[in-house]
Amino acid sequence: MCGFVGFTNTKNNSNKIIEEMMDKIKHRGPDSGGKYIDENIALGFRRLSIIDISSSGDQPIFNEDKTKVLLFNGEIYNYQSIRGELIKAGHTFRTNTDSEVLIHGYEEYGTGILNKLRGMFAFVIWDTVKKELFGARDFFGIKPMYYAVMGDTFIFGSEIKAFLVHPDFRKELNETALENYLTFQYSPTEQTFFRNVFKLLPAHYFTYSDGKLSVSRYWDIEFKPDDSHDLDYWVDEISDVFKNSVEAHKISDVEVGSFLSSGVDSSYVAAVANVDKTFTVGFGEDEKYNEIGWAKEFSKYIHKENISKVISPAEYWDSIEKIQYHMDEPLADPSCIALYFVCKKASEYVKVVLSGEGADEIFGGYNIYKEPMSVPAYNAIPRPIRRAIGAAASKLPAKRGVNFLVRRGKDLEERFIGNAYMFSEKERKALLKIKTDASDAMEITKPFYDKVKDADPVTKMQYLDLHLWMTGDILLKADKMSMANSLELRVPFLDKEVMTLAEKIPAKYRVTDENTKFAMRKAALRSAPPQTANKKKLGFPVPIRVWLKEDKYYNIIKDRFTSPAAQHFFNTDLLIKLLDDHRSGKADNSRKIWTVFIFLVWYKVYFPELCG
Repeated sequence: MCGFVGFTNTKNNSNKIIEEMMDKIKHRGPDSGGKYIDENIALGFRRLSIIDISSSGDQPIFNEDKTKVLLFNGEIYNYQSIRGELIKAGHTFRTNTDSEVLIHGYEEYGTGILNKLRGMFAFVIWDTVKKELFGARDFFGIKPMYYAVMGDTFIFGSEIKAFLVHPDFRKELNETALENYLTFQYSPTEQTFFRNVFKLLPAHYFTYSDGKLSVSRYWDIEFKPDDSHDLDYWVDEISDVFKNSVEAHKISDVEVGSFLSSGVDSSYVAAVANVDKTFTVGFGEDEKYNEIGWAKEFSKYIHKENISKVISPAEYWDSIEKIQYHMDEPLADPSCIALYFVCKKASEYVKVVLSGEGADEIFGGYNIYKEPMSVPAYNAIPRPIRRAIGAAASKLPAKRGVNFLVRRGKDLEERFIGNAYMFSEKERKALLKIKTDASDAMEITKPFYDKVKDADPVTKMQYLDLHLWMTGDILLKADKMSMANSLELRVPFLDKEVMTLAEKIPAKYRVTDENTKFAMRKAALRSAPPQTANKKKLGFPVPIRVWLKEDKYYNIIKDRFTSPAAQHFFNTDLLIKLLDDHRSGKADNSRKIWTVFIFLVWYKVYFPELCG
């Protein structure tokens, strides 16, 4: 695992600039660094040695005649078979790394190399003859890639923070991203919080030449349920393909560990992987917020050592600014801080960990996926009547039964934008003082819903989450929190072969009245005890709603909500009302409060000069 940065330009001090940019991402690769500079481009690289840990694996890497230069972040799990094909085709390798497969593969197959790969990756190749830059990001967006066009300069790399030291970079807040964030709790489009800085989206590649940028998609998920097989068949298939994926993800020249909670995803990974160590964190002693006891019992079951840490409230709150620095963009998911601490603990013992991200999106694991099939009698009421009932209910105070009527009065495409829905368009307009051109949520989700318009509701929800929630939240925090601790995090559920199988599983074997991830849980039972395979998902539960009622943390938030920055962006009287209503128990506003608070923390980190 590594990180890279670069820019196209003819700066006289390119060497100094690229060194400063590389220093900003040293945490991604503390083992070594390398660079390449010519009259058209500067490339910088930081390496965390995992495969071929000798210096021969250092980057940049060149082809045989040194006309092409590669920077690569990630792991290619089938590199050995591709390497064999390329050697037969006449290519000469000078290293045993997976990196070198990419540059020779691009020579041999062009963009066709991308669909041959099995792994996680973001990489760029500079063609010194054509003066052309090619870059690509993996199928699911496990590894990040950002780019910016600043005048005549094209800047690119693994983290935005490295861009800020480039003399051509203009640091400006993208207020459109802020408004979208208030609804989604992350930035849901290719735009970032920095104006004119963009994400290369998952399963996309770009070429940049003569000042022109071209971006294309090379792969997409296609759900094509196969109803010709029974449940046992799918359970067998999941078991086989997942074991194969885990074995592929264990390829390493260093020790591999595994994260472990009480849920089925990480338990299944840990049991199948047969690693020596598992890692767990929690808060206090309440089982709602602490899964350490479960994890230790499970580790005994699989005869492995569990290493754990209880995170104190002080540690959690003291780390928030550092974590928002590493995130590059604000992310209002409280679990990212817990993830930071489990990564930090694991990095004291290993360089590589396996984790369970992606299982929920691929196999249908979120409880919200059961909503379309709940209370079937209500679904039988004609749509116009349900919509009228929902409209009337929306005028009543929010509570459980009322919320049901409001949600079920809307079409799926109206009510589901992913696993977080913080502020509605009306609420965020009232909250913000600034005006932006942000799209409403349905404009952002519509292109994804359009692609699966004939699918069942569960498939629609999964498809949306695979493209927005998973990339914008789950994988963003996984990469940034692990790399902040110089730790490589691998996700065997997010494997192209696993996805190919999951696309075929009928919805009735993904989500049922009985449980979510139905077929996958049956497969996990072959490796995990029943109490774990059937346990409700908790993730990294964080007691935010409890803390916000305590004087200490209430006052921390209140100070931020009345700061000059808050007064610039928000109607602060509405922020204080959210806070006070939560404290008094009138409403659980914890997630909304946290969303605004995290933006203000991030803003102070990256725009301190504007915070007064």
